[in-house]
Amino acid sequence: MIGSTSNKQVKRVVNLRAKAKARREENCYVAEGLRMCRELSPDQVEMLYVTEEFGSVPGNRRWLAGFPHETVSDVVMNYMADTKTPQGVLAVVKQRHYRLEELLPQAGKQALKTSAPSGKNPPAPACLMILETLQDPGNLGTILRAGEGAGITGLVMNRDTADIYNPKVIRSTMGSILRVPFVYVDDLSAALAQIKSAGVRLFAAHLKGTNNYDQEDYTGNIGFLIGNEAAGLTEEAAAMADCYIKIPMAGQVESLNAAVASSVLMFEAARQRRNSSQR
Repeated sequence: MIGSTSNKQVKRVVNLRAKAKARREENCYVAEGLRMCRELSPDQVEMLYVTEEFGSVPGNRRWLAGFPHETVSDVVMNYMADTKTPQGVLAVVKQRHYRLEELLPQAGKQALKTSAPSGKNPPAPACLMILETLQDPGNLGTILRAGEGAGITGLVMNRDTADIYNPKVIRSTMGSILRVPFVYVDDLSAALAQIKSAGVRLFAAHLKGTNNYDQEDYTGNIGFLIGNEAAGLTEEAAAMADCYIKIPMAGQVESLNAAVASSVLMFEAARQRRNSSQR
């Protein structure tokens, strides 16, 4: 059992939890809690850390048999965990990496294994969320989780967007980070040009939008552009959009939280696609 917070493994976990640079350099991140850890496969996990109490439960013990794991004291678990009341299990997980080409319509069918067998319905059209410099980890995690629920096919972010492997993001995705492909791009304008050349129509949630969001057609290959919480989209990114849209507001509300606005748009796209498939 690891009982000291000075242990090298413990220090490494704390470093991975606290520093994005460490996560990038080691190509790993920290995931906490039974629900999240239970979704991990052995090939994704570098090491599981559990308390003695957690490991003593028969069901947990059987599950742990398939993973590399270490037992730590309650004090050490509290020291390593980002949450105030850890559930007794924490994982160091290998990061996943995608290429932008895998998220685009022509490549994504094979790369993401969404192609349909002969005689079956074809893959759904692309529905991408494209984020520019979102800073709040909670917003990012919520967009990813809501996006899975709405059926998005991928998430594209510039490098100034919050680290998707931040512990707060990981917790708020509730496992969606394991199922929704995502990519960071060095040059957002170049990436948008590549996305458009693949036949994806881009919609920008923008104050200059003339049409309400529910007046547009989202049944084809589409992408939604969402900007920074305070500043919105840069002029350069907004100029790449094919259409500006707005979410009409009642009362004195001027705008919505980025995650809420994203959810409104994603679920409108999902609604339209359901209706279209039923015709």
